[in-house]
Amino acid sequence: MSKRNTQQRRHAIAAMVSEQGEVSVDVLAHHFSTSEVTIRKDLAALEVTGSLLRRYGGAIAMPTEMVTIELAEQISVCKLAIAQAAAEQIRDHHRIIIDSGSTTAALISLLGSKQGLIVMTNALHIANALNALENEPTLLMTGGTWDPHSESFQGQVAESVLRSYDFDQLFIGADGIDVARGTTTFNELMGLSRVMAEVSREVVVMVESNKIGRKIPNLELAWQGISTLITDDGLSDADKISIEQHGVRVIRATVNV
Repeated sequence: MSKRNTQQRRHAIAAMVSEQGEVSVDVLAHHFSTSEVTIRKDLAALEVTGSLLRRYGGAIAMPTEMVTIELAEQISVCKLAIAQAAAEQIRDHHRIIIDSGSTTAALISLLGSKQGLIVMTNALHIANALNALENEPTLLMTGGTWDPHSESFQGQVAESVLRSYDFDQLFIGADGIDVARGTTTFNELMGLSRVMAEVSREVVVMVESNKIGRKIPNLELAWQGISTLITDDGLSDADKISIEQHGVRVIRATVNV
C-alpha cells in the first residue's frame, strides 16, 4: 500500500475512534480490509501524534485535555527545526542510538525515508514511534531498570547491552549546556548516557538554545566527547564561537514562525 493510502486510512481510523469513542482492532481490520498487524501499526502511529490512546484489543479517543497539554509540551517549532537538521545527518543503513527526550523524539517522524536503519533506544515511546514507521527500521532496546524521572531504562543491564554493539551516531538531548564544559543534567543517572557516547563514532547533541547557559551542576557529557551540537538560531554568535573552540561542529537550525 502506498504512503498516501496509509495516511488516508489513518485519518479515517482517527475519525472513527473520535466519533465512536472506542474501536477494536478486528473491527478496523475488517472495515479497511487489511491485517490486524497493519492496524496495530496504524494505532501506534496515531497514538504518537496524540490522535488516540491504545487499549488492549483496540483504541479509545484521546481526552481533550490530554491532547492540549501533551502535544504542547512534547513538540515545539524549535524542536522540529532541530530534528530536521538532525535527520539530514543520517544516512541509509546507519546504526544509530536515539536517547529518551522530547527533542530526540521529534526526530522519529522524519526517518520514514531512510532505508536499512538499525536503531537502539532506551525509551518506550520512541520504540513505539519507530515501530509505527512504514520503512520498519530494525529496532533494538536496551532493557534495564525503569527510571520514572527520565521515562527510560537505565542501569547496568542497559549499559551492558549497549557495550555489545557499536553505532555510527548517538542523538541525545540535554537539560542544559555549559558553554565551558559540555552538556548538563538534573538527573543523577548519567552512566548510560556516557556509555551511549562511548559506543558511538559520532555524538550529536540536540538542544534548544534557551537551555544554553543554564546553571545545572551535573556534567553529563564533556565537549571532548561530543562531535556535533544542533540547536536553533537563537544561539548567539559568541556562544557558537566558544563551543566551536572545543572542536565541536555547531549547526543552527532556522526556525520558521
